[in-house]
Amino acid sequence: MATAHAIPHPGIQEAHHEDVGFWRTYVFSTDHKIIGIQYAVTALFFLMFGFCLMLMMRWQIAHPNESVPLVGPLLFSIFGDMAAKGAVSPDLYNVFGAMHGTIMVFMAIVPLAFAAFGNFVVPLQIGAPDMAFPRVNMASYQAYVIGGLIMFVSFFIPGGAAQAGWTSYSPLATSIASDGQTFWILGMVCLITSSLLGAVNFIATIIQLRAPGMTWMRLPFFVWAQFVTAFLLLLAFPPLEAAAVMQLMDKVAHTSFFLPTGLAVGGALANVSGGGSPLLWQHLFWFLGHPEVYVLILPAMGIVAEVIANNTRKPLWGYKSLVYSVLTIGFLSFIVWAHHMYLTGMGTRVATFFQTTTMIISIPSVIILTCMFLSLWGGSIRFNTPMLFVMAFLPMFGIGGLTGLPLGFNFADLHLHDTYYVIAHFHYVVAPGTIFALFAGIYHWYPKITGRFMSDYWGKVHFWLSLIFMNAVFQPMFLQGMSGMIRRMYNGGATYLGSATEVGLSQDILDLNKWISYGAWFLGLAQLPFIINFFWSIRNGKKVESDNPWNATTIEWQTPTPPPHGNFSKPIEIYRGPYEYSVPGHARDFTPQSESEKASKH
Repeated sequence: MATAHAIPHPGIQEAHHEDVGFWRTYVFSTDHKIIGIQYAVTALFFLMFGFCLMLMMRWQIAHPNESVPLVGPLLFSIFGDMAAKGAVSPDLYNVFGAMHGTIMVFMAIVPLAFAAFGNFVVPLQIGAPDMAFPRVNMASYQAYVIGGLIMFVSFFIPGGAAQAGWTSYSPLATSIASDGQTFWILGMVCLITSSLLGAVNFIATIIQLRAPGMTWMRLPFFVWAQFVTAFLLLLAFPPLEAAAVMQLMDKVAHTSFFLPTGLAVGGALANVSGGGSPLLWQHLFWFLGHPEVYVLILPAMGIVAEVIANNTRKPLWGYKSLVYSVLTIGFLSFIVWAHHMYLTGMGTRVATFFQTTTMIISIPSVIILTCMFLSLWGGSIRFNTPMLFVMAFLPMFGIGGLTGLPLGFNFADLHLHDTYYVIAHFHYVVAPGTIFALFAGIYHWYPKITGRFMSDYWGKVHFWLSLIFMNAVFQPMFLQGMSGMIRRMYNGGATYLGSATEVGLSQDILDLNKWISYGAWFLGLAQLPFIINFFWSIRNGKKVESDNPWNATTIEWQTPTPPPHGNFSKPIEIYRGPYEYSVPGHARDFTPQSESEKASKH
């Protein structure tokens, strides 16, 4: 990708970077840009794979116990009796459910949002020649690939992959007979190690390798978002890695870190020493699980800020408010985790504490969203493909955030917990929220990465179809959840169908399963324009005519296109903030950070 088209730069010297061959250049590279591209392509593959798992789950929910079209025989050949006659059995549904969540969160969205965009863009935006620790950067990607392969291989072992949900609660995770859970834990250890290596590298790079003049309050907001995200990963992932090792010991070495005394499995007492605490796993998991939500959303917010400033041709409204808000979110995200655990019987005082912190953490999120909406006011908006995805992100993320507030109150959560309402809330944050922002970032930085534009026409087709069908999938789930439909039911709740004399789910609520599934399948088809556009444009897209085709102010657009080894063709110095658009008295409507005051007025 990075060599598709290059704009000549007379005088640029790359002779110091010897030709190391294809494998060292593109496979075992230590260049942050190649590693960013590796992360992006791998994460997009896992995003597609996780989406395909969801499509098969939706078929089972809409058409219980019927053979899955096209892939039914393949499922039977891989899973045997778990996919008898090509249909999704309850056990196979549990496999798909557990692995869909794991793949989407830990192998697709986090690597794409944090590692891919962060690796390619952050060093360029701060004026660094590379990451602080290039070999550690390479090791981080390799650990990610190994973890992903372990997860992928687990589908093909006897008994299939993990079945205990993406949260892997004990003692369920330990008592399932297959080895899928062991593979899940080993894969998670590799993925967590990858994230920790990346987090250390990002923190060191942003602190130590900023260009002269790049003070903290001149950093682009995207860099601030990545900086806070790196601290979240560094502090929140180690407890889960320790918990994973302890659960692995419970599984293979017959310890009882999470296994209580008197545990019954299959109607008989389990042969374990006991004395462990299942709730300890939940605490350790959600201590990562809630900061993980902000690991997903903060890089997305950073992308949104960059695209808004560039396409409104005006500075971000309230830059300092954005920075202080993202720092506040980073701190508060560590003291809200137990709002996922109201049903565990916590006391009212503890519940009140976590209710309060949950409401407080919504304040900086609202401030960020408000600043972005106000940034649109009075702007000369360019409605290109990246901007369309950003414009949709704002209300979609708003819906996701507002629908989360009832879940923060323990009384409301008692009724809504583990229902489709939770699925709708979380996916509005992550799907039309985070993923829309990631699409915006791909379309926005694609010209810098490849030297060519993606097709704007097909980008808009991709956007409108995705927006329509994304809402068709998740909007009805709010109604299903408020009607009492519990998630993780392989037959879509048919077991709980009520009647004139019985209390249960209505037929109308169950019928929504088919419409949601139709929306999901069309949403999958809506991604075909993006996939074709993405790969076709590498060689055939319109060539960029300058290094700064968007007329942007941040310094990644001051590098050659694509950026060479070492990134910058001459020493870089920063003179101003990141978003000086439409400054009175300046010759153009954008003033790059690296342009001196004297040059900007001529």
